[in-house]
Amino acid sequence: MEITEVRISQKEGVNNKLRAYAAITIDNVFVVRNIKIIEGKSGLFIAMPSRKIKEPCPKCNHKNAIRSKFCNECGSQLPVQTHPVSPNPEAEHNLRQAEHKDIAHPITAQAREYIQKKILDAYQIEKDKK
Repeated sequence: MEITEVRISQKEGVNNKLRAYAAITIDNVFVVRNIKIIEGKSGLFIAMPSRKIKEPCPKCNHKNAIRSKFCNECGSQLPVQTHPVSPNPEAEHNLRQAEHKDIAHPITAQAREYIQKKILDAYQIEKDKK
């Protein structure tokens, strides 16, 4: 596998941890878009594209995002999710992470490191241009 192209779309705003979005082309035949470049506590990292997990409304069966209080279709109040109360911010962060499911992601640590390095190198080049 070779990443043949990386495109960076920088985000505006200083207070936001989301720095940019990336799209990669693999072997000139496959594209993965909406890879996030995020400023974390120990530096930049990437987050693969994901979507919110949804659960059906018990009344109309419309799928709503987890933690929704009301159904977007029929307006009924949804059952309260019974998640343990998180006493610290890290536990709350992990709980929120569990609400998303990756759409595409590398299988091995080696592939993840390769993708992250290529994206962060391209991001630094793009950042240096400005």
